[in-house]
Amino acid sequence: MRAKIIGTGSCLPEKIVTNETLSAIMDTSDQWIRSRTGIRERHLVSSETETTLSMAVQAAREALSDADILPQQLDLIIVATVSSDYITPAAACLVQKELGACHAAAFDINAACSGFLFALNTVDAYIQAGIYQTALIIGVETLSKILDWSDRSTCVLFGDGAGAAVIKAAEEGMIASLQGSDGNGSDVLVCRNRTNNNPWISTDKSPDYLYMNGQEVFKFAVKKETECIQILLEKAGMEPEEVTYFLLHQANYRIISSIARKLKLPPEKFPTNVDHCGNTSAASIPILLDEIRKDRKLSPGDILLLSGFGAGLTWGAALLRW
Repeated sequence: MRAKIIGTGSCLPEKIVTNETLSAIMDTSDQWIRSRTGIRERHLVSSETETTLSMAVQAAREALSDADILPQQLDLIIVATVSSDYITPAAACLVQKELGACHAAAFDINAACSGFLFALNTVDAYIQAGIYQTALIIGVETLSKILDWSDRSTCVLFGDGAGAAVIKAAEEGMIASLQGSDGNGSDVLVCRNRTNNNPWISTDKSPDYLYMNGQEVFKFAVKKETECIQILLEKAGMEPEEVTYFLLHQANYRIISSIARKLKLPPEKFPTNVDHCGNTSAASIPILLDEIRKDRKLSPGDILLLSGFGAGLTWGAALLRW
């Protein structure tokens, strides 16, 4: 048995922040942002009621409804995030409480923008081992709270949101997967937590904001994602033309278009939402998947290749049949 996605859902904050809005509060412009990233707007939390948990729960409820699955039928909940509302308990436990998923084990995964794929591959492993049959995975981020809003090179790139998928054990679904990490690149995309603070060492330093070396991340992303796609297709004995859609992490339109050119494939095979969502980290792939499902672009039997990269450095990919 393998993991099969049977339902999707998503949640984006109500507030839409355009490039023009940002240009009024910092030294940037719509042309500067669009030409470098393809982003024209993003959704950001704008009230106390919008949180990482609230977005995760809304996306989860949509996915459960789409799958026609009750929360009590879930065996497992995994939340992929780097911006949970709490250090502990895990966001997945709070989602479990809100949903009333009383029979599910629940935990979080931190693999940055690769998190949703790490969660999907983890569920597939559980299913292959015969441990669980029905799971909910969520990618959710409130990145706006860890950004330096005076750093135009970083803050204009990101958005908030959540995407979810319900997974069921089935004869057909996941075809092949891979994931990896390289801690030697851990300094190119980083956000420090609290520093040591106890009776023997004290500090008044606040947690740092997100730092990114954009050029290094860009080069890594194009190279690694192209490699992942090629390795995964070879592993499955498939040609790129057999894939209906390539759903890549939505970090930057230039990265996605560069990968399409390297693979010599038409842009139509690479749906995007980075223009209106920005980079939503672990949420980007499940939000995109939910969008194309709602747009009725998917048919039973379609082949999807999901691939992403993130801080760590991490990367992951999954080839599956819809």
